[in-house]
Amino acid sequence: MADITKRFGLRHLRARPTAHIRHVRRGRLAHDGTGLAFWFRPLTAALSEVPVDDRELAMLFHARTADFQDVTVQGTLTYRITDPATAAARVDFGIDPDTGAWRSAPLDQLATLLTETAQQHALGLLARTSLAAALADGIAGVRERMTAGLAAEPRLAETGLAVISVRVVALRPEPEVERALRTPARELVQQEADRATFERRAVAVEHERGIAENELANRIELARRQEQLITQEGANAQRQAEDEAVADRIRTDAEAQRRTRLAGAEAEAARALGEAKAAAEAAWLAAHQQADPAVLRALALMRLAEHLPRIDSLTLTPDVLTGLLAKLGAAGSSAGASGEPLSGGTDGHGR
Repeated sequence: MADITKRFGLRHLRARPTAHIRHVRRGRLAHDGTGLAFWFRPLTAALSEVPVDDRELAMLFHARTADFQDVTVQGTLTYRITDPATAAARVDFGIDPDTGAWRSAPLDQLATLLTETAQQHALGLLARTSLAAALADGIAGVRERMTAGLAAEPRLAETGLAVISVRVVALRPEPEVERALRTPARELVQQEADRATFERRAVAVEHERGIAENELANRIELARRQEQLITQEGANAQRQAEDEAVADRIRTDAEAQRRTRLAGAEAEAARALGEAKAAAEAAWLAAHQQADPAVLRALALMRLAEHLPRIDSLTLTPDVLTGLLAKLGAAGSSAGASGEPLSGGTDGHGR
């Protein structure tokens, strides 16, 4: 919008750098250009302001495909007014000389023209395309068809418009159809996810199986080594028992030989001792056979006296003394009758 100020019944207009101003005074063109600034009389002036910068126009419209499915097309169109004089002659760009505002809505008229023209070409393309093809390659096709159709539209050139670019942002079906179309893809994604989960679980199971096999192999190896240890310990114990048995047998044989030699020596000694005793007895008997009987009795009494216990005191009662005297008298009579002397006797101590 142009900036207009009032001074003493006159008006001063200052346009923006991207606005083309046409000033007609009494039917004649007084000013025509971009970014102008000038004084004018409001009662005799007819002003037009045409923007010459690039404009963005958002579009959202519905279309139907060849299989009777509704789709929504969302796009953006960039255009520019290349001929301001032609545009001002075809569309009302007049502004109020007091406020600088447009008296009508020229940009809305241009937007309607561009939108309807773009929709016409897009609808014609989508009406011959199935929903699946439109969703697969429809965005590029719709963009190319809209660009070609707008470039070839004569009315745009006659209005002084030029389309710079066309962008199709989205091409979507109805929500129910979109959900139905998403179902196979979701199922496929779910199948891929399940397959990945299964593969991950299979890998985990394989790892667990490997771990279990390693543990089992370790246990088997440990059991084998324990068996070897037990076998080795048994062999060691058997060898030790055999060594101990051999040692015991050697000790037993040595002890038996020692006892045999000892018994032989003892027997030999006993035999020699017996022979000596026998010889001594024989000599003793031979000596006694040649000795006198009285001598033998004396010797017998001496031997008897050697083996008698020691008597410290002897008490003789009259009865014992009478009997002993009687025996002695009888013995003396017998000795006197035989003419042998009486040997032996008792001393005062009764020995």
